[in-house]
Amino acid sequence: MSGASLDARARKAGIIPEFRDLFGNTQVAPEESKAAILAAMGLADAPDTPEPALPRWHVCVADAPVALAVPGAWRILLEDGSAREGRGALPALPLGRHRLDSDGARCWLLSAPPRLPLPPKLWGLMAPLACLRSAAQGGLGSYDDLAQLAEGLGAQGAAFVGVNPIHAGFLTHPDGFSPYTPSHRRRFSPLYLPSAAQGAAPGPLLIFSEELPARMQALEAEFRAAPPGDAFERYLSHEGAGLRRFATHQALSERLGPYWDNWPTAYHDPASAEVAQAAHDLADRVRFHAWLQYKAEGALAETQTRATEAGMALGLYLDLAVGTHPHGAETWEDRQSFAFGASLGAPPDAFAPQGQNWHLAPFNPVHLIETGFEALALTLRQQLRFSGALRIDHILGFERAYWVPDGLPGAYVTMPREAMLAVARMEAARAGAVIVGEDLGVIPDGLQQALGDSGILGCRLMCFEHSGDPPWYRAPQDYPEGVIASFSSHDLPTWKGWRAGREITLRRDIGITPPEHVDGMLSWRGREVDGFDGATSPYRDGFAPEAPEAMAALLAATAARMVALQVEDVLGLENQPNMPGTVSEYPNWRQRLPLGVAEITALPVLANAARIMKRAGR
Repeated sequence: MSGASLDARARKAGIIPEFRDLFGNTQVAPEESKAAILAAMGLADAPDTPEPALPRWHVCVADAPVALAVPGAWRILLEDGSAREGRGALPALPLGRHRLDSDGARCWLLSAPPRLPLPPKLWGLMAPLACLRSAAQGGLGSYDDLAQLAEGLGAQGAAFVGVNPIHAGFLTHPDGFSPYTPSHRRRFSPLYLPSAAQGAAPGPLLIFSEELPARMQALEAEFRAAPPGDAFERYLSHEGAGLRRFATHQALSERLGPYWDNWPTAYHDPASAEVAQAAHDLADRVRFHAWLQYKAEGALAETQTRATEAGMALGLYLDLAVGTHPHGAETWEDRQSFAFGASLGAPPDAFAPQGQNWHLAPFNPVHLIETGFEALALTLRQQLRFSGALRIDHILGFERAYWVPDGLPGAYVTMPREAMLAVARMEAARAGAVIVGEDLGVIPDGLQQALGDSGILGCRLMCFEHSGDPPWYRAPQDYPEGVIASFSSHDLPTWKGWRAGREITLRRDIGITPPEHVDGMLSWRGREVDGFDGATSPYRDGFAPEAPEAMAALLAATAARMVALQVEDVLGLENQPNMPGTVSEYPNWRQRLPLGVAEITALPVLANAARIMKRAGR
């Protein structure tokens, strides 16, 4: 393929030829990267076709006439399976994804509300579900622990409790645990099902290779002890082939290993005769893994009910990972929805100057559009079944996604933003839920405006909301309404750790930050802390500047409709839950909280924060 032909095909496929990075440098996509990304999309040998008579998708307002000119006869297959036919002007359509066919062309009509309503002023708490049990208690945090936390928070006026992704992970690879590297985002982790079983020697760090087998053995004993009953049979019937494929994958993983690319080739295709035979031979294991999903969904539904009955306006605030493991259950059963040969990642920035490869499979925009964004819609819908709010990790990927081809530099791929936002609005409207888009990092022009226009909340981290030197922090009334504000996040230092520059010295000790940069960074942190203490001064009502209540008071005063405290800050912890850029060098996602749920909800700091939030009208 000639350079000119490659460039033209890359542009048509949405591959951005160059971009300006966080340091102001222009990064040009190499030809090798363009060719590799085209291949990952399945377009390496695709013929050059003329533009169709209809757009491939069109966003319209639910229950309003569709403003799309169709000159001839048309047929619309509605999402509910019914059909309409006619000629000329298109009719108003209900909420949903509908397929329009006319004169050999096809267009997906995405009928959605133009904007989601903003929530009232609310507050809540973020907590790591796996680590909700203290070392004295032992074991893994469970959905029951989460329900108890929600009840304790709801009694104090909190509207939500947020957790990291609870997607199905890799039960046969416990040491690879990461909530943001899921096996399947439309299935839930049985890891958090309540059980008295626990590892042999609980300590301050979770050892998943001990905890997970203990919990799974206890769950299997429960499964064997009594027949699941008619409700389980109805669940199997309702979930159908999709659940059977997932459960078959889980059963095969027990025999062949966690990642399907290492399985014998005959088992790579879920429709193969070998897989069908294995499903028959492993029928008992398939049924067990289907039962685990039945139990997980039941536990989540109960948790959400208990949260809302305790007075929470939203209840669970769940988190949707930006991508899925390239060789987990999701890609095994739905190969076409994903691109292979490239991973999601991020270009160089201040936190990762070498750039990032997240080793996550990206949605293939070609197939996404061809199927009317079905995989996205189903993924959002499943999460929203059990939550009042949903965070979409790295929603920058709705605008453009940074693809890193195997062994090559990365490049941005344009995504169908308006269509994907319409699908998010559609599913949120169906569920009556709030959507939060994590819009941090190198933000494309226009994305935050598009989120605001959709009623999708952005994110603001107070630790970054400043300018100048010495830093001057944004006044609380100057925060936008349509955001969720917090001090930091699970990837950033805690309130106490930030004040001490804890992550700076940790990153030096790990080898991420050059030692010669540390003195300057600590000096800057000192100026940041002084600036923040000045910002909290009018609001902290007698609390010391280093007290978590001082930070909470400034947070409560912001114009942001939602604000989130982090349990690590309420507990006065110094270490953050996750250190980006590390694998084994730091105990990511494994640090148990020092207190159990009942003790956390009884903390004076939390009670003080609740009073602060109430006085601020939350």
